[in-house]
Amino acid sequence: MKYLLAALLTLLMSWAPAAGAAEVREGQDYVRVEAGAWAPRAGRIEVAEVFAYTCPHCASFEPYLQQWKRRLPADVDVVPVPAAFGGGPTEAWARAFLASQRLGVAARSHPALFQALHERRTLPRNPTPAELGEFFKAYGVDPERFRATMASPEVNAQLERIPDWLRAIGLEGTPTLVVNGRYRVRGRDFDDALRIAEALVARERAAARTQTSR
Repeated sequence: MKYLLAALLTLLMSWAPAAGAAEVREGQDYVRVEAGAWAPRAGRIEVAEVFAYTCPHCASFEPYLQQWKRRLPADVDVVPVPAAFGGGPTEAWARAFLASQRLGVAARSHPALFQALHERRTLPRNPTPAELGEFFKAYGVDPERFRATMASPEVNAQLERIPDWLRAIGLEGTPTLVVNGRYRVRGRDFDDALRIAEALVARERAAARTQTSR
């Protein structure tokens, strides 16, 4: 009898991700898109967060996202994607983020940029490259090197990809979560958006397991 119970428990546990994923409804909780993952990696599930440093909602969402990120399974990548449509302040901020990624300091500087802009107000909403370069001195980056990286061909190439990808996901505002480039998350509030994203991550994992077992 105990072996039968153990088998049933194992079966229920194996179905848990799919059941969690079934709790979200298309059109209400998410929208299907065909954008593809922003930075795909084999065997990984991507949760892309479209953000803008000037967006106060993104600044408020950041602590929620960081806390959620810490409890995610090891196969999930949370990937920030800066919203930029060409020109203006959004481009300068997007360049700053992409440069920080290339220089290996984004993990530390990303939350701090929100704080500098929205809490401490030590950066203007429309910063110059020089002002951004000075900010990144605190992360061990030479200001001139940071400015050069912002204007580099590599950052230009990444920046050129962004508008098409944002159109492909049907971006309506920031912050927005996109799971594996297939589902744009909707939600009543931050907690609801993270709940939906978690269920869609479980759905993607279950689908990958099904494909592997065939």
